[in-house]
Formats: sequence, structure tokens, C-alpha cells
Amino acid sequence: MIKRNSIENLPNGWLSVVFSEAIDKIPAQDKKIKQKDYLEFGQIPIIDQGQEFIGGYTNDISKRIECNLPVVVFGDHTKAVKLISFPFAPGADGVKIIKPLEVYDPKLFAYFVHVLTKKIPDRGYARHFQFIEKSEISLPPLAEQHRIVTKIEELFSDLDAGIASLKQAQAQLKTYRQAVLKYAFDGKLTAAWREQNKPEPAEKLLAQIKAEREKQYQQKLAEWQKASAESKNKKKPPKPQKPKESSPLTEAKLAELPQLPEEWIWGTVGEIASSMKNGIYKPKEIYSESGIACLRMYNIDNGRILWFDIKRMNLEEKEIDEYELKPGDLLVNRVNSRELVGKTALIPKTMERSVYESKNIRLRLTDRFVGAFVNYWFLLSANAFFNRNAQQTVGMASINQDQLGKMPLPICSLTEQHQIVQEIESRLSVCDKLEESIKESLQKAEALRQSILKKAFAGKLVRQDPHDEPAEKLLERIRADKS
Repeated sequence: MIKRNSIENLPNGWLSVVFSEAIDKIPAQDKKIKQKDYLEFGQIPIIDQGQEFIGGYTNDISKRIECNLPVVVFGDHTKAVKLISFPFAPGADGVKIIKPLEVYDPKLFAYFVHVLTKKIPDRGYARHFQFIEKSEISLPPLAEQHRIVTKIEELFSDLDAGIASLKQAQAQLKTYRQAVLKYAFDGKLTAAWREQNKPEPAEKLLAQIKAEREKQYQQKLAEWQKASAESKNKKKPPKPQKPKESSPLTEAKLAELPQLPEEWIWGTVGEIASSMKNGIYKPKEIYSESGIACLRMYNIDNGRILWFDIKRMNLEEKEIDEYELKPGDLLVNRVNSRELVGKTALIPKTMERSVYESKNIRLRLTDRFVGAFVNYWFLLSANAFFNRNAQQTVGMASINQDQLGKMPLPICSLTEQHQIVQEIESRLSVCDKLEESIKESLQKAEALRQSILKKAFAGKLVRQDPHDEPAEKLLERIRADKS
């Protein structure tokens, strides 16, 4: 092992050594197991580079790693670090198995690898072990290593308890959010409001929507007839299509749905939609640094538009008009994993002018419906509905406009929709503030964890004992023992 001593300000008795010379690599190429072959239960745990400590299981004894334990498993792509002290089989992708030399306490070595992962460049899904190998790693006296591990575990125990409490609070907030939405769409949040305000029955609202649709169609038809008469020998404009009537819910479907307040009725998304349209598809060369923003499925999260990693397109004004998103529209994701397909975002008033790409549907509502009301209903119910009804292809689920139009939703008066949105937002705004506070606390906890490890790496976490055998003497003794 070559001593470098290039890590600055190390305590007396410490060394710095090249990482590659402080380890043995355990070969595993013929033992790696592909993820598709993982079992949910089995005799041997599979350790891979994923965030979960155990990726899966196998019953194939021949895949078990044969070496002295413990070892460190490093994720070449993910930079995950796992100290493994039990028999295991390796996952197929990006797994490096490292055995620290006898000069290291294995626990401390694993902690030090965590420190090194923060020092090397993040290359996304590229490989990182090449940078770790060339790094230098601190080597304290062995007795001090044991003291450092004890101190780290003591500090991490308190830290982990605090993090567990924060994550429990996060989970409780999520449950509370769902409870607020459920109470809203059961009619319970506005029960007292209905007693005081006596809103119009929902049947009247649906009748008004149908009448307005017919009126708009007749107006477009009259404009078409006039344009056709004036065109003479020119090409006539296309005749407007009569609005497709959405089929109401059947008695059998209604019987499956919960009871609503007397003034409400069950309807479908199709009955309250002004239009539904799939997004624009363009080849890569149309995308550019400038041009109009084009929202993708990655920009939809938890009912909101996430304005990050925005792609832009050079489009003609006619195309922009056709695919433009307007405030109050809902952007519905139509192709994704089964867990995420159907996620929805409300287009806000303050958003930059944008279009949307082909994996999404624009749902435009009639003037008699509040976009935020429908968006909150989707947050409560869309995942379960589309999970049951989406079509499955290889690795992806998809929905279409017909399925979207058949999604049930509770219908109430326009004034009560506004009131429900107000009741929901007054409660969820408190949740948002608490959620932000929890996130900040979790970030501080992670920063504190890294600070503890950095201090340990630099020899500043525990006191030095002049009676400890120095690292250099430790190296010499181990060399002598081996010879």
C-alpha cells in the first residue's frame, strides 16, 4: 500500500492512501442476476445498486458470493454504498464488491466511501468507480477507527430518530390531504354552506351545459352556411361537427358510486368538457433553445405544473393556436407507468404561453365548471380509476379521450364549486407550509449527516490518543505478519 499523505491537515498518526491500494476487488461477473430474475422471497438476498437495501431474492446457491464478510457493495451508476455482513448474490448492473484490507474497520471504511461519493463528479447514470479508485482515503490508527465508529453510530442514532419523526409527519400530512379531498367531494366540507345558501340542483347545471353546447353549435353552423354561400367557386370551409353527446352513467355504474348530497348528481368528465385534444408531436429537429415552451409529462406533478427542464419548439402561429394551453385547462398525462398515468395539472393564470406534447391530453372545461374543482377531484380519484381502466403495453400504460370522458365525477352548482375550492385550499395551504418546513428539516438533517462524516474523515470527530498505534506502524506490522 503506497502512502500519499496528500490529504491536508490530518492528525498525527494518520495516513492518506490511494483507495485502489486499500481494497481487494471481489470478482462477481459470473454470479450477477438480472432484475427480471429477482424473486419476491427466497433463500439468498440480492444486493444491487438500487436505493432499497435488498433488491430481491434468489434460490440459486451458485450465485452466492464466496468471500470473507463484511464487504462494501458500491453502485457504479447510483453511487449507493452498502455494508454487507451476510451471504448474498449480486445484482447484474453496476455492482462493485469491495473488501477493505485489514488496516480498516469495515464500518469506518464504508462511512469513508460515503464521503468519497460526495467528492467525485456526478455523472448521472455513467460510471463512478473509476473516480473512487483514484481518490485518496484517510487511514487513522485502528484503535481510533473503533472510537470514530462508536461516535458516528451514537450521533446517527439521534439523527435517525429525528428523521423518522419527520417522515412520519410527512406521511400523516399526505393522509390528511387525502382526507380533506374526500370530505370535500363527499359534500361534508360545504354542508353548512348549503344549508345557508340553498344552491341550484346539479341537474339544472347539466341542462344549461347541454343548451349552451347546442347554441354554440348552431352559431358555428350558421357561420359555416354564410361562409359557404359567399365562397361561390372557391373551396367551401369544412362543416362543423355536431358535438358528441357523452353517455350518462348507467344504473349499474351509479350503484357502485358513493352517496352524494341531495343537490348533487354523478356525471362524467365528458359531460362537462368543452373539448379534449391530444398534444403535438414533432421530430427532434423542431426543438430549439428558443421558441414556445412545450410541456411534457415530467412537468406534471401533484396537480401542478413543474416549470423545470422546459423544452421549446419553433412552431407556426396556426399550430400554437391549435395546441395552446390556457388558464383553467387541465393537462392530463395519457402515457406513463400504471402508477402515474392520468396524473393531472391545472394551468395557472401566470404561466408563460405554452403548448403540450403528444403524451398528454388537454381537457378544456365548459364555463360552468371550475378547473381547480375538477383538478382536486383528479387528485383524489384519477389514480384509482385509470389504474383499473388503462391499457397496458410493454412497460407503459395508456389512456385515451374516450376513457377520460367516462371518468365519473360529482357535479354541483358553480357557486358551490367555488366554495369547495376555497375550503380545500384554506386547509391545504397549511399543509404546504408544514411540508416545506419538513423538507427543510430533512435537508438540514442530511447536511448534518454529511458534516459528521466529513469530520470523521478529517480526524476531527473524536480525540486522538497518543498511545494509539500509528497508522504507519499498523501497516508495517501487518506487512510483517503476512511475510
